[in-house]
Amino acid sequence: MRSLVASTALLFLAACATGGNEAEYVERPVEELYNEAYELVRAEDYTAAAEAFEEVERQHPYSQWATRAQVMAAYAYYEAGEYDAAIAAAERFIELHPGNKDVPYAQYLIGISYYERISDVGRDQGMTEEALRAFTELVRRYPDSPYARDAQLKIDLVRDHLAGKEMEIGRFYQRRGQYLAAINRFRNVVENYQTTTHVPEALHRLVESYLALGVEDEAEAAAAVLGYNYPDSKWYERSYALLTGRGLSPEADRESWFSRLF
Repeated sequence: MRSLVASTALLFLAACATGGNEAEYVERPVEELYNEAYELVRAEDYTAAAEAFEEVERQHPYSQWATRAQVMAAYAYYEAGEYDAAIAAAERFIELHPGNKDVPYAQYLIGISYYERISDVGRDQGMTEEALRAFTELVRRYPDSPYARDAQLKIDLVRDHLAGKEMEIGRFYQRRGQYLAAINRFRNVVENYQTTTHVPEALHRLVESYLALGVEDEAEAAAAVLGYNYPDSKWYERSYALLTGRGLSPEADRESWFSRLF
């Protein structure tokens, strides 16, 4: 992940550190300012590097160097762990240069700056949702960019994480006997996070919750879907045991049960 971010940044550095005699001179030569920032990156003094890249833009706002420096400032803030500053710099670059070839990289920096702050499922998932939005936007708008593949992988991981949060809340409600609230959470996983690893358990928890409410038809429906899609899972074994122990069947008429469940 960091190698992808850093390798692109090195290309930016190389692209600008070798020329630019036509750049406008204001207080200090633009090449001098940019190369100073470049040396700070090499020294891994990223906060100072970010500020130095911003100085390039401040002194030479209309130069080609300023555009590159904006991206590099976002990168340097990211490497410094100053994620909010990295996001702000990347968003500003996209706003000012929406057609620039480096916009996909800036969008990736936004996503990764949220992604690296994702907390465990027991905490607020605001960062997770922002990461999902940023990566989804990247894949939607720039599907052929070098960053789209990694962004898609991150989307899959983020969605699994969000589904895990729903499962945790659902289990909490279930333990407290608040079965309708639990069912809403488990159904959300089944309906909106169908490709995640949490679906088999969500279906089993639906079986448990429906049985607790005495709604046997819906319990059988959930078990039928579970058995059809995940016949070898431990969750189906548990649902099967629950239903057959009550003289019910998870096997019959799957098609009508599937349409009723969804």
